[in-house]
Amino acid sequence: MAKFSEYKSLDLIDVAENVAAYWKNNDTFKKSVEIREGHPEFVFYEGPPSANGLPGIHHVMARTIKDIFCRFQTQNGKQVFRKAGWDTHGLPVELGVEKELGITKEDIGKKISVEEYNQACRNAVMRYTDIWNDLTEKIGYWVDLENPYITYKPKYMESVWWLLKQLYHKNLLYKGYTIQPYSPKAGTGLSSHELNQPGTYRDVSDTTVVAQFKVKEFSKVLAEMLSSITNEPVHILAWTTTPWTLPSNTALTIGENIDYVLVKTFNQYTFEPVNVILAKTLLPKQFGKKFAEANDEDFAHYTSESKVIPYRILAEFKGADLVETTYEQLVPWFLPAENPEKAFRVIAGDFVTTEDGTGVVHTAPTFGADDARVAKEAGVPPMLVKDENDNLVPLVDLQGRFIKGENVPEVFAGKYIKNEYYDDGTAPEKSWDVELAILLKTENKAFKVEKYTHSYPHCWRTDKPVLYYPLDSWFVKMTAVKDRLVELNKSINWKPKATGEGRFANWLENVNDWNLSRSRYWGIPLPIWRSEDLKEEKIIGSVEELVNEIEKSISAGLMTENPFKGFEIGNMSEENYDLIDLHKNIVDSIILVSETGKPMKRESDLIDVWFDSGAMPYAQLHYPFENRELIDQNKAYPADFIAEGVDQTRGWFYTLHAIGTTVFDSVAYKNVLSNGLVLDKNGQKMSKRLGNAVDPFETLAKYGPDATRWYMISNANPWENLKFDIDGIDEVRRKFFGTLYNTYSFFALYANVDGFKYEEADIPNDKRPEIDRWILSELNLLIKEVKSFYEDYEPTKVARAINTFVNDNLSNWYVRLCRRRFWKGDYSEDKISAYQTLYTCLDVVAKLSAPIAPFFMDRLFQDLNAVTGRDKAESVHLSDFPVADETKIDTDLVEKTHLAQTITSMVFSLRKKENIKVRQPLQKVMLPVLDKKTEEQILAVADLIKQEVNVKELQLINADEATHLIVKQIKPNFKALGARLGKDMKAVAGEIQGFSNEQIAQLESSGKAVVQGYEITLEDVEISAKDIPGWTVASEGKTTIALDITITDELKGEGIAREFVNRVQNLRKDKGFELTDRISISLEMKNPFIKEILNNQAYISAEVLADEINAIEYLTNADEIEIDDVKFLVEIEKKNK
Repeated sequence: MAKFSEYKSLDLIDVAENVAAYWKNNDTFKKSVEIREGHPEFVFYEGPPSANGLPGIHHVMARTIKDIFCRFQTQNGKQVFRKAGWDTHGLPVELGVEKELGITKEDIGKKISVEEYNQACRNAVMRYTDIWNDLTEKIGYWVDLENPYITYKPKYMESVWWLLKQLYHKNLLYKGYTIQPYSPKAGTGLSSHELNQPGTYRDVSDTTVVAQFKVKEFSKVLAEMLSSITNEPVHILAWTTTPWTLPSNTALTIGENIDYVLVKTFNQYTFEPVNVILAKTLLPKQFGKKFAEANDEDFAHYTSESKVIPYRILAEFKGADLVETTYEQLVPWFLPAENPEKAFRVIAGDFVTTEDGTGVVHTAPTFGADDARVAKEAGVPPMLVKDENDNLVPLVDLQGRFIKGENVPEVFAGKYIKNEYYDDGTAPEKSWDVELAILLKTENKAFKVEKYTHSYPHCWRTDKPVLYYPLDSWFVKMTAVKDRLVELNKSINWKPKATGEGRFANWLENVNDWNLSRSRYWGIPLPIWRSEDLKEEKIIGSVEELVNEIEKSISAGLMTENPFKGFEIGNMSEENYDLIDLHKNIVDSIILVSETGKPMKRESDLIDVWFDSGAMPYAQLHYPFENRELIDQNKAYPADFIAEGVDQTRGWFYTLHAIGTTVFDSVAYKNVLSNGLVLDKNGQKMSKRLGNAVDPFETLAKYGPDATRWYMISNANPWENLKFDIDGIDEVRRKFFGTLYNTYSFFALYANVDGFKYEEADIPNDKRPEIDRWILSELNLLIKEVKSFYEDYEPTKVARAINTFVNDNLSNWYVRLCRRRFWKGDYSEDKISAYQTLYTCLDVVAKLSAPIAPFFMDRLFQDLNAVTGRDKAESVHLSDFPVADETKIDTDLVEKTHLAQTITSMVFSLRKKENIKVRQPLQKVMLPVLDKKTEEQILAVADLIKQEVNVKELQLINADEATHLIVKQIKPNFKALGARLGKDMKAVAGEIQGFSNEQIAQLESSGKAVVQGYEITLEDVEISAKDIPGWTVASEGKTTIALDITITDELKGEGIAREFVNRVQNLRKDKGFELTDRISISLEMKNPFIKEILNNQAYISAEVLADEINAIEYLTNADEIEIDDVKFLVEIEKKNK
């Protein structure tokens, strides 16, 4: 006869291993997709991880979130394809390989060929695939690992080329020479979204200089104004936090409407007299405590020993008056190669502020986007010089070193302009900036030098400072589609909403053109070929196009053979595509022919790896070359759901949205959940350096995936940062899974005794006892609630709702109150109803919880279904999500039961407060009732409450009686009131504290009151009750109870009898008696509790199945037990049947 499986203990690790093996042996994941064939699709995209690094505990969180909604939608009847993916290109891979090979970017093509380097990258990128796959399987994340998309595969790269060609033909792809963020240590430019990754901006302490630029010739307006004031040299002050850019200065920028002053003073380093110009409002900032406004006498007596430096304002004028003033070059090492005569002028700019500095901006057009813009508008040349090949180059090379020149002192020439760029341990004591500051001081060109802490961008992969550098780059014209980006974003459901409406929307509102170029080696090459004169260019959008263009080139005599000659056009097999490689080492050797017969070489850049990631909806399907209908007919596009870390608002979330908008004029995803960080239990970021990183494999091995997943999801909303505490997983294991396991074990034990297999017809709901109807009502409410939460992407609410049902309703209320129904009496309709009800609850809980705890819930489902066969599905993940039966929802029954639970909980709290055990009967509990409905509801559950809390009487009193009997006290909830009332809170709070008992009762009854013109609700106050002699009182919301705590001798005796029953039941278990075995009990006549036990003999006998209780002189085979710290002997024997 089939029986429900019974277990010795809860072992979540064993459950996970066995269920995982079952899935593998039965192809359960594959079946979950196949059984929904022909059903509506639910589209999910996997944000590809890079497999050249190891997974962390945060990946367990991220993958759990993804898995939950895919499993739910499968149960909900949708067909859910989910393809794994690997992000295989870009800086993370390249920098890792360079470190491993002991080379730098400059060595590629010299010490190692591009082909060898790319092969090393290809080998490294999938190094940890097995470990990632192992974690994926261990946590139960169902995703197609056998057919993943891999971004370095030719099919994937071909789709990316197609996308780029669409941008090109929409005039959204262009080449521009602009100032861009550049990472010298990575050797490549960066896009604005890379520069805005979390943690890229860091506070640094840099040497700053207020430099003195000596005026050569004033503008006509100023020359006339100042001719009568001073004939001495004048310097314009300009502040910079990047002194290394000062040799590249070609202009000074002022604000036309800013007020400037000419100030007479002394240089604090050379002690020479100087006249300086700066913004009037910034004079106090630059002339600090060392300076004081002074008269002629102070100037006459000033020496290098003086503690205070005198100054005097000589003139005041507008910034517009300064424009076209010329000045001497500050660091005269080089001159601009083009139009040097137009350099070193004062110009106007709209970005100049008086928040900091001097109100004058040192302008180096080669190293600042704003600088380049205003300089170009004013006709000022950038500081670009010719190298040995007559190419125009900046004064700092691509490695971050200052170039050499005959006028450049040795301490600067060929040196890194930031100490962070040196290899560990090789940086000089004084940085480039410090050396320049010293030089400027000695030359009387520095007005002030000091350390300054400010926020500075760093490369997201090397952690080294970036430079703003002039780069010839290809861009996607995102600014042209800004409005559409913003509009489409409004249709996306963001969880949390604040990320989509705030962080992401703000990013889109201020979007920059996307710098697509990367001067690297391992990535997708930009498929653009150009003639040497740059007048002709071609973009390639497919392998077929490239093959055909190569054939034209061969015919023109520019190439001798086709590197793709074995490739068969139109053959979409993997074997055919494995014959080709589209990486840089191959395509750079391809010379194409222009329409006029000129040779064309490929643009040397690769594309931003984030474009690879953003292209995955299409490239994973090799669109449009294969699977065209999946995208065009919206079967696999856009995604119904994606999820990644919040940092992807500047990464994958953005690039998906950017490509979807520009190429398809569509959102790429409809719902997006951006999860927060996983921190340590103290809220610190996890890192190996701090020693607080959690190993995901160790965690899973100790606690199992179900408890880990449930803990992570239930502890905090996914978009909030999770303070990860191992002890929290153990608590989940005990309190949730332990409770559910014990509930199932209780069911299985008695169902096996009675042979219950759910073979009987369902007992009609109206024929079931009230407690069965109540729990089924709660169950159907739970189904509605949980489904709504899943559909709204609120997994934390799902877990907490199920947890409350299992612990508070099913275990702590239903099973506890129904225990007797299972182990007492015949196999009657009442008992069958109890079994059917509990079975249904367990079955539904398994199905509702399966998306979050996939292993344990499948075990529970299968253990139930193996005996009854009620569900045709062989796994819970192949079953249908439960549907709520509205006819079984009785809101009045639920309300009154909740009331009973609340009252019971309050009485238990009072017992605990007074240190009175629950087994000790008490005489009375008194409840004031505020309305007729509440009175009827309490009376309906009065017997249940009395039984639960172990009191003899439950007395209801009306509001008037309560007012005279129970004294209430009230105090304002300052936190709730403060935000709403502001300055009026004090007066309102004072009046609330003066409420009489009658006013408090009125507030409790109506739920609101008007104070000082404000409506006050129960949420705005805290009401409690004072104890009265012989009673203890408690209040919770509208409910108040008073418990009589006087214990008479008779009550004391009953309490001892109940304690005695408990001890005997424990002895029965210890001795291995069967549930139905009858016993005899013997006690010594001198037993201290003999009177109380014999007075309650009938009750005790019924509870423990005793045929007799005897008091005798001596016991021969006794056990020692204890009640109220008093030990005594008892002998129990099994009666012969």
